Amino acid sequence: MSIEITRLFDFPYYQQEKYKLDKAFTTKKDGKWQSISTSEYIKQANAISRGLLRLGVQPNDKIAVISTNNRTEWNVCDIGILQTGAQNVPIYPTISKEDYEYILNHSEATYCFVSDNTILEKLNQIKANTKLKEVFTFDDIQGEKSWQEVLDLGKDESNQNEVEERKNAIQTDDLATLIYTSGTTGRPKGVMLSHKNVVSNVLSSEKRVPLEYGQGRALSFLPVCHIFERMILYLYQYCGISIYFAEAIDKLSENAQEIKPHVMTAVPRLYEKIYDKIYAKGADLTGIKKKLFFWAIELGLQYEPYGANGWWYEKKLSIARKLIFSKWQAALGGELKIMVSGSAALQPRLTRVFTAAGMPVMEGYGLTETSPVIAVNDMRDGGFKLGTVGRLIDGVEVKIADNGEILVKGPNIMQGYYKDPEKTAEALQNGYFHTGDKGELCEDGFLKITGRTKEMFKTSGGKYIIPPLLEGQLKQSRFIEQVMVIGEGEKMAAAFIQPNFEFVREWAQRHNVTVGDNKDLVNNPKVIERIQEEVDYANTKFGKWETIKKFELTEEEWSIDGGQLTPTMKMKRNIIKEMYKDLYDKIYRD
Repeated sequence: MSIEITRLFDFPYYQQEKYKLDKAFTTKKDGKWQSISTSEYIKQANAISRGLLRLGVQPNDKIAVISTNNRTEWNVCDIGILQTGAQNVPIYPTISKEDYEYILNHSEATYCFVSDNTILEKLNQIKANTKLKEVFTFDDIQGEKSWQEVLDLGKDESNQNEVEERKNAIQTDDLATLIYTSGTTGRPKGVMLSHKNVVSNVLSSEKRVPLEYGQGRALSFLPVCHIFERMILYLYQYCGISIYFAEAIDKLSENAQEIKPHVMTAVPRLYEKIYDKIYAKGADLTGIKKKLFFWAIELGLQYEPYGANGWWYEKKLSIARKLIFSKWQAALGGELKIMVSGSAALQPRLTRVFTAAGMPVMEGYGLTETSPVIAVNDMRDGGFKLGTVGRLIDGVEVKIADNGEILVKGPNIMQGYYKDPEKTAEALQNGYFHTGDKGELCEDGFLKITGRTKEMFKTSGGKYIIPPLLEGQLKQSRFIEQVMVIGEGEKMAAAFIQPNFEFVREWAQRHNVTVGDNKDLVNNPKVIERIQEEVDYANTKFGKWETIKKFELTEEEWSIDGGQLTPTMKMKRNIIKEMYKDLYDKIYRD
């Protein structure tokens, strides 16, 4: 009898019954790829469960997991924790030690698994202020308790019957995980997701996966502490896809060439970086090669799905794929069938050019609170439409409120915010989750995102400004890495712009413009003049009242460590505004 999946820990057992993979998970250690089979995965997860029971872990205890990179151990611990009836509390590795302390205390975590020394050092600074009884490390660190000790504690199988009793007692509506949202403002909120929330999302999203089940290879590198990648990993397990974990973002191309993945997921920022690197290499070419490269790019930027551009365009595209785009594919292993994008809006130009190159990027939409997928594009059966986030997945209902806000209902909607009934009541009203995003449902069922209700503001003249729309247009420029539109309550819209320093330096070299360090660069009149051209062009797409009248360049690269971005690469608007108060005053007060 086929296993019915109602709880997250059912996935490995389903995979064992249906696919029995030799390589369920593969991580690179000491320069070599090391795999575990589905059988070994289950064996280790059960050992973790038995070990945790011997440590006294009770149902509804909270166990934190913090890992710098995705790795096999994370997934083994995840299932091991869930089988005991305890909840997995994944924590972003890049947040501050103060946020570590807050999350550990708010969740009342009793144990914590960490990946490496960097995280351990940060954790040890606040550990005494928490209720943590013990910390276990994935890496072998001198003088520290290893996760292997929990595995060893669970070697004796005599209490496996207790593990089975715990598993049998867990219902699909029981809490599975607390995921603390990175938050663009204020303290992180603990999103309560049940087994049913995430399981339903996996089973409905599976219908959009155009892969060969039991034979595919996936490359994983987005943080698994985020629900997007975590749900995807459960989805891969369900579909019998072998999962390989990239060593780091900067080794993505190298790892892809080694394992030749069929699928990978990323956030828009990463696709932008991949495109920029490819473009920069093309710019270094000479003669006919350079002409062909840019001909292919121009062709790609005109791409429309389903042969809408006609047979002559498709003929030229087949030539471009053979001569140019095949090299792009080779840089990512040569066998990619699909790339998925989530977490933020993807520039339509990137969707066009990668899809034209034979590496279709399927953009989707969702939030941590929706487990996460609400809608996603799918090349098959006319399910792909540029400029949208696809059609709704099965079981999910969307309605658009009078103010344009997207409201969602379905089995994937969170149980609420942990220990915060006030915020829960605000977010969940009349059975619908209020996303805070604005959008519209097209006649053909596609969902389009048009902005954020909380990010929209009025100028002193009473005109509405929707920053994400302006920012999305400006970020299509290769000169602009990051941009934040400002002007709430002021007479006009303006912007802070972080230049794409690498590209601006290349441009400066080509045009004999001397730029020194970042500070010199952002104050160089020729650089400012050139970026003004980009702003002027973007302004042509909008009404006069909403155009960017002034901008200031920032000399810092916006980053997670710098405090400007959340771990999911979203802007911390209030913090950025405070950080660049001098630039703000220069725009509006000088």
